[in-house]
Amino acid sequence: MATQLPSPPRVGMVSLGCPKNLVDSERILTQLRADGYQMSADYSGADVVLVNTCGFLDSAKEESLEAIGEAIAENGRVIVTGCMGKEAEAIRTRFPQVLAITGAHEYEQVVEAVHAAAPAAISPYVDLIPDAGLKLTPRHYSYLKISEGCNHRCSFCIIPSLRGDLVSRRPDAILREAEKLVAAGTRELLVISQDTSAYGIDIRREPRAWKGREVVPHMTDLARELGQIAPWVRLHYVYPYPHVDQVIPLMAEGLVLPYLDIPFQHAAPSVLRRMKRPANDAKVLDRIRAWRDICPDIAIRSTFVVGFPGETEADFDYLLDWLDEAQLDRVGAFRFEPVEGASANLLPDHVPEEVKEERYARVMEKTAAISAAKLQRKIGRTLDVIIDAVDAESGGATARSYADAPEIDGEVQLRDAGHLALGDIVPVVIEDADDHDLYGVPA
Repeated sequence: MATQLPSPPRVGMVSLGCPKNLVDSERILTQLRADGYQMSADYSGADVVLVNTCGFLDSAKEESLEAIGEAIAENGRVIVTGCMGKEAEAIRTRFPQVLAITGAHEYEQVVEAVHAAAPAAISPYVDLIPDAGLKLTPRHYSYLKISEGCNHRCSFCIIPSLRGDLVSRRPDAILREAEKLVAAGTRELLVISQDTSAYGIDIRREPRAWKGREVVPHMTDLARELGQIAPWVRLHYVYPYPHVDQVIPLMAEGLVLPYLDIPFQHAAPSVLRRMKRPANDAKVLDRIRAWRDICPDIAIRSTFVVGFPGETEADFDYLLDWLDEAQLDRVGAFRFEPVEGASANLLPDHVPEEVKEERYARVMEKTAAISAAKLQRKIGRTLDVIIDAVDAESGGATARSYADAPEIDGEVQLRDAGHLALGDIVPVVIEDADDHDLYGVPA
């Protein structure tokens, strides 16, 4: 008589917040799949629902609480994890029926909670997850987390209290994971951490054996190795430490995408001091010019906070002038929002909301004009792009260039591209541009 396997429990997942949270979600689901669970695309089909929360801003916390409430209303069996896990009492006060609450990157505790809520029947007949793990991103690009935590104590940020100090992964473990991802179809690795530039300083650059040679846990060495594994390697959350200069030649050589995601946050020295960030804006401008001398195509993206406590009109004008000088390729802006536990909340001279809105509009208008002018200069050029979506019926496709990270930067809209597939990296001729996107055709 044939063995009848029981139906495995099904797990639903709601993942909120930053790409680092997304990586945590992928890791949790990978382990659950290996333990015999199946995934559910909706609440009704799930035996238990995981909500991976974000707790960085009050607005993000409210979004997380709304997601928890929706999951309880639709399913009733909910486990909460992520950054808001530090506020378990507040969550339980509002949602006493939550089954379990764990903190950020507490993978083992999350899995144990799922085992308790919906026990899986272990069977040798059930296939385990592929080596690359279960992914929440499209197959052709993957986030690669190289460390947890952060040693900075920026006055507006509570990440260290949520995720602790910097803890770097071993370089051989990172490279092994990268190889598995590429073998499973990844074409673009997006390197992430709270502070990518600081990678390795906590483990004193202790080298590890990798394929018959030693690899030092340092951003430059890691980037060089990753560039030999994946077609595209993109660096995120890079603080502009002096040794970042060593990565630029790798970009000029084509080993790493000529793209840097640097969270400058502001330019006015007085604001940077209140933020507890380095106030060296002039030196940064000199370095940006030096980077462009080495790698003229380098794309620099950043984020800025407007309306920080004490920010004067002169400070804001200073930022606008700095942006004119820096000519950054991609810029995001945020209105300052007090975060519970952040020391910036105690600073005097908070900026009125209407002033924040007005400054936000001005900085976005300024950076959109810079972006539009830069993109106009790309018309007529041939650029390599990676294909993110294809509409075979219309013949169109959505792609990204080296200057575009998924979901946060612009896109390249293509015509006559219905024959292409997701993950293809192809040359295209740029025919047109607007403020943020390019338009072209396969070469």
